[in-house]
Amino acid sequence: MPDALPVVAVLATGGTIAGAQADATSAGYKAGSFSVDDLLAAVPQLAGIARIRAEQVANVGSQNMTHDVWRALAARVDALCQDASVAGIVITHGTDTLEETAYFLSLVVRHDKPVVLVGAMRPATALGAEGPANLYNAVALARHAEARGRGPLVVMNEDIHYAREVQKIASAGLCAFSSPNRGRAGVMHGGAPKFYSRNATTHSTQSEFSLALLEKSGWPRVGIVYAHADLQADVIDFMASVCQGIVLAGVGDGNATDAAIAALTRAAAAGVAVARSSRTGSGLVARDVELDDAALGFIAAADLSPQKARILLMLGLSATRDPAALQHCFERY
Repeated sequence: MPDALPVVAVLATGGTIAGAQADATSAGYKAGSFSVDDLLAAVPQLAGIARIRAEQVANVGSQNMTHDVWRALAARVDALCQDASVAGIVITHGTDTLEETAYFLSLVVRHDKPVVLVGAMRPATALGAEGPANLYNAVALARHAEARGRGPLVVMNEDIHYAREVQKIASAGLCAFSSPNRGRAGVMHGGAPKFYSRNATTHSTQSEFSLALLEKSGWPRVGIVYAHADLQADVIDFMASVCQGIVLAGVGDGNATDAAIAALTRAAAAGVAVARSSRTGSGLVARDVELDDAALGFIAAADLSPQKARILLMLGLSATRDPAALQHCFERY
């Protein structure tokens, strides 16, 4: 009976999955051209697995994702998690910043109800668009009991990823998402998930962060500086004048030129939180190995990407300015 099916809320934010081309073979397209109702209409099979409650939270390309949208999205997810009639939540999202939204939600939405983010690498009008299949798998995952308690999940191309681990690793093509350090969480097979591992990281119900804490602190501003040959100090000195935190997307094990490290040291001495991460895409930035973090006042970001280190540093700064306490955040989350 249809009334016996679980309720899954689908929150749409735009992106390529809702994109439209000028014609079916065009490489260019406009993200967020279709509404959530349009997306659902393209997947009539959803009626057989869930009762859908659809909402349009935003309709943008995810390169234009903002803290304001995160605020609205987190508040809506929190409310739906408290609604006993809702079994799970799906968020349609552009792929460019999907991993950032997923990680942010994993730290501020403190519930164990399934939350699944999904996108597409081909616009809705493209030949072979994978958005409908991805959306079907997302709803199937969000309604499944095995998805509960794992924090927000990402489903792309039948692969399931944990929010902390997933990264977009290619600019095009269907196999554009991976979890390079700890591997994917599982796969979707026949409309059901097969998980390979539990989420071993701190998230959701164990998180000390919240949207309320961010609002109280005024969303601390954290920027990212990308290390490269001959990186000079002036860019970092400017960032230190406008940011409460700076993430170094460093070469190798989170390093940079002597001039850049000197500028970051000045920033840390002035009270700006400085976290070292790597631009390489995977691997560990260990504390007090490449640089003497304790002496310089730096934070080592472990295996977080620069973009996720920015999110965690922003959330950490909403609670404390103490470098040792911030380092503990990076060791825990």
